[in-house]
Amino acid sequence: MKDQALLLVNLGSPASTEVADVRRYLNQFLMDPYVIDLPWPVRRLLVSLILIRRPKDSAHAYASIWWEQGSPLVVLSQRLQRAMENSWRHGPVELAMRYGEPSIETQLCKLADQGITRVTLAPLYPQFADSTVTTVIEEARRVLRERKLTLELSVLQPFYDQPEYLDALVASAKPHLAQDYDHLLLSFHGLPERHLKKLDVTGSHCCGAADCCATAPAQVLQHCYRAQCMHSAEAFAAQLGLPADRWSVSFQSRLGRAKWIEPYTEQRLEELARQGVKKVLVMCPAFVADCIETLEEIGDRGSEQFRAAGGEKLVLVPCLNDHPDWVAALNSLCERAPRLE
Repeated sequence: MKDQALLLVNLGSPASTEVADVRRYLNQFLMDPYVIDLPWPVRRLLVSLILIRRPKDSAHAYASIWWEQGSPLVVLSQRLQRAMENSWRHGPVELAMRYGEPSIETQLCKLADQGITRVTLAPLYPQFADSTVTTVIEEARRVLRERKLTLELSVLQPFYDQPEYLDALVASAKPHLAQDYDHLLLSFHGLPERHLKKLDVTGSHCCGAADCCATAPAQVLQHCYRAQCMHSAEAFAAQLGLPADRWSVSFQSRLGRAKWIEPYTEQRLEELARQGVKKVLVMCPAFVADCIETLEEIGDRGSEQFRAAGGEKLVLVPCLNDHPDWVAALNSLCERAPRLE
C-alpha cells in the first residue's frame, strides 16, 4: 500500500502582483517570529511600518518578473512536484508553501483525508536556518496538534553537504560555466547576525573571528547557516576545480538596520567591477527554485548595479529548478529522511 506521501515545502509567493495581495503575503511572512525574532508588540509595530510603503515597491518588483502562468517560484515548484511524482514510489507527492497558498495546513489535512498515515516533509532549503527549516517544522507540528491529525512525519534534513545535492548543483551549473567569464559570485540569502549567535551553543564562536566558519566545530556547524553556506560554496568550487581567485561568496536580501552576515552582495558586485571584472556569473545556491530574489534582485537590480559600477555583463545562472539531476538527488535525500520525534 502506498501510504507515505511526500510534501515539498517552499517559501511561497503573493497570489498576484496586486498591492493588496503583496501586502497580505508580506504581513504573514514578516509576522512569523522565526523571520523577525522580536517580541510580538515590537514585531507588530515594525511590520506595520514596513507595510506602509514596501507592498507597493514589492508589487512592482514582482510584476517585473511575473510569468504568464503565475509566480516563477510557484510554477517552478509545481514542475518539481510533477517530476517527483515519477520518482517517489511510496505515495502521492504534494506541494505546500510556508506563506501563501497552498498552505501546509491545507495539504496535510488533504493527505490525512486520503488515508495517508505517513508524510515525508521536505523543506526545500539546502542550509539550516530558523527562518526557513524550523518554521516549516513548527508549522507542521501546529497543524497536527490543532487538527488532531495522526500523521507520522519524517523530515528532510539540511543537505548543504550531501554528495547528491552538490553533484546536482555542479551538473546544473556546468553548461553555464563553460562560457567565458571573469568571476563567479555565489550569492546566498542573508540573515541577521543575531540569528546565528542565538543558535551558537558555545555562546562565543559565531561571528567572533574572520575565519569562524572555517573553524566551526560540529556542534556549531549543525545550526550555523553561514558556515553551511561556506561549506557548500567550497565543496562546489572544489568539485569544479575553480581557482580561488575566480570565485567568491556574498549574502543578499538585507532588510532593516540590523547587522547582517557579510560580505553583502551589492557591495561585492561593486568591488568586482572596480577591480576590472567585466563579466560576472552569479549563482544563488541557497535557493532551489528561481524567485524574486534571484530573477529581480540579482538578474535585474544586481545587473544594473554591476554595470553602473563599471562592469559590462552579469549573467544569472538558473537555480536547480526541475533539473533531472536535482530530481534524482531530492528523491534520494527524501528516502533517508529521519522520523520527527
